[in-house]
Amino acid sequence: MFRSGAFVAEHIGPVDDEQIQPNGVDLTVDAVFEQVEPGRIGRDGKTVGDREDVDPAGDAFVLSPGGYVLRYGETVKIPSDHVGFIYPRSSLLRNSCMLNTAVWDAGYEGRGEGLLQVHHEIALERDARVAQIVFARANHEHTYDGSYQGENR
Repeated sequence: MFRSGAFVAEHIGPVDDEQIQPNGVDLTVDAVFEQVEPGRIGRDGKTVGDREDVDPAGDAFVLSPGGYVLRYGETVKIPSDHVGFIYPRSSLLRNSCMLNTAVWDAGYEGRGEGLLQVHHEIALERDARVAQIVFARANHEHTYDGSYQGENR
């Protein structure tokens, strides 16, 4: 069962009232990065490739078609009996963009990131709402204790 936006908001900060939706909370743009060096995912570990900040042009990040890493402005704390999912807001989709994320495990805490695919130039203002996080109740054997715990704080 998915939880209410009010419940989700109790585990995310900072959050304005306008970010609280019936079934989740809107997440905002904090920073945008472009990966400039290869990463590696192996059987015994991973390396994230080097990134460069995308500097805003005036009040917005002006992005040409391509792939970018978007960091959210809010810190998320997934309760131990829940799992988090992030979906793009429809305004991204209507502007030929897609936001991809992974499962957010029980116990994860941090300011996460998503892969922003841009198919047509777009300008994104810092603090613009681009995604919505929802929580679902979930059974689990343990909580998240991976290398991304506490990221971007």
